[in-house]
Amino acid sequence: MRSNRGSICHFSIILFVVLVSNVSARAQTASPSPTPKPAASPSLEKEFFKNILRDQKAIWTSPAHVRGKDAPWLVMLGVTTGGFLATDRATGDDMATHTGQLDASRIISYAGSIYGVSAEAAGFYLIGRATHNQRARETGILSAEAIIDSGIVVTALKEITQRARPITGKDRSKFFVGGSSFPSGHSIEAWSVATVVANEYHDHLAVQIASYALAGAVSVSRFTGLHHYLSDVLVGSAMGYGVGRYVYHAHHRDNSNSPGGDEEEDETFSRSNRLPAIAPMYNRRMHNYGVALAWSF
Repeated sequence: MRSNRGSICHFSIILFVVLVSNVSARAQTASPSPTPKPAASPSLEKEFFKNILRDQKAIWTSPAHVRGKDAPWLVMLGVTTGGFLATDRATGDDMATHTGQLDASRIISYAGSIYGVSAEAAGFYLIGRATHNQRARETGILSAEAIIDSGIVVTALKEITQRARPITGKDRSKFFVGGSSFPSGHSIEAWSVATVVANEYHDHLAVQIASYALAGAVSVSRFTGLHHYLSDVLVGSAMGYGVGRYVYHAHHRDNSNSPGGDEEEDETFSRSNRLPAIAPMYNRRMHNYGVALAWSF
């Protein structure tokens, strides 16, 4: 029995850590392609489904592109994942003795649900279209693309691993028993969107911190909410980060010369966040007087 569980752990580490490592590594080392002329370049909307197919090919073939320079952090991630796998049952059982955090964990995890991340992507896209802000529009499109990519990957891996969740009785933490714990879907979705947003707004530290902090909170909430083990959320988070980086670097376009592009949006973003808009409000008939304060962020 111990030998079988050891084989499962080794299989999990080799398969998933290599996959995560290569998706992220390819995203970080990918060189940007020459920017095509706007008139000859199809819009991201028109290329949306084609890009998803290209993404899936890149993700699933990434283990064939292991590079020597990826070894240090690949080993570090693999060792950490292995350590979590070995102690998951103990840490999960210990967390199950605490119930005071369940309501807060449930609320926080909503941000990483398919509804939460989809609403975020739709918000960016619709605001971008309405205000002719190319950066926000692209953020919405690439976030939606990353969500779909992550959903396909995590669904396939859950079917392969079939790991039991922390509260499923005697089979908890075991692989290949019909469960759906490994990896965490909320984590991969939250981190894929957060990474797209953070890369799009790479020149706004506050946006980056907020994006990654929210994704991290979602990942932690899946453990404290007794839905996943630490290894589930670690691998899901790492995969989401890798998928998000890949989608951004593969499909980001330079919009600095377009209406509402990076340069114009940066100026608007900076100016609108420094000072609020203040306007007087009064209704002589109702004898109401006041001030309206609006702060765009």
